[in-house]
Amino acid sequence: MSSDDAALDALAALGDPVRRGLYRHVAAAPGDVTRDAAAEAVGVSRSVAAFHLDKLVEAGLLTTAFRRLSGRTGPGAGRPSKLYRRADGEHTVSVPPRSYDTVGGLLAEVVERAGLDAELQAAARAAGEAAEAAADPVEALRERGYEPFWDCGRLRLNNCPFHALADRFPALICGMNLASIEGLLSGLPGAEGWSAVMDPLPEGCCVTVEGPEERTEL
Repeated sequence: MSSDDAALDALAALGDPVRRGLYRHVAAAPGDVTRDAAAEAVGVSRSVAAFHLDKLVEAGLLTTAFRRLSGRTGPGAGRPSKLYRRADGEHTVSVPPRSYDTVGGLLAEVVERAGLDAELQAAARAAGEAAEAAADPVEALRERGYEPFWDCGRLRLNNCPFHALADRFPALICGMNLASIEGLLSGLPGAEGWSAVMDPLPEGCCVTVEGPEERTEL
């Protein structure tokens, strides 16, 4: 099967609205998700959620792990729970096929070799300031695919929209990303007192956002 066919099959799996809702919930979660939690989030039964979650695993959109949530081991500890999280792979489709990722990689390589980091960051900051976005910083970041969530008073970003390039050119792309978010926050009327700092997650975005007041909700 070609990569385009695999991507089309994966995206076709999201055609069902329940399956789409389950994927969005699991993908946005900062950790593993149980079948019960996923079912409750989209308002379906556990058995229906299990069926659709496993279809998303078959499509390569989710991955699974098994763990006893009680932390107990040995006899009487119960069976491990099946947990779901977003798969690391990316699925993109363009009709007709395009190779923007190839061009992006070439441009990043040229910029890095030429030492144009500062110029790239300035352009990213200006683009962030000029962007049309929701006034609320959380919604603005969500619109851009960062999947924000609150963690110990800080706004963490569960997804890196530039993951493939950041893997190849971490310093260049992460610096650009930070500048872009700084520009976005400075251009939002509802983001007074908000700031962005470089604080990478083990998985997710390299930037963390701090609000003017401590927050703890998801």
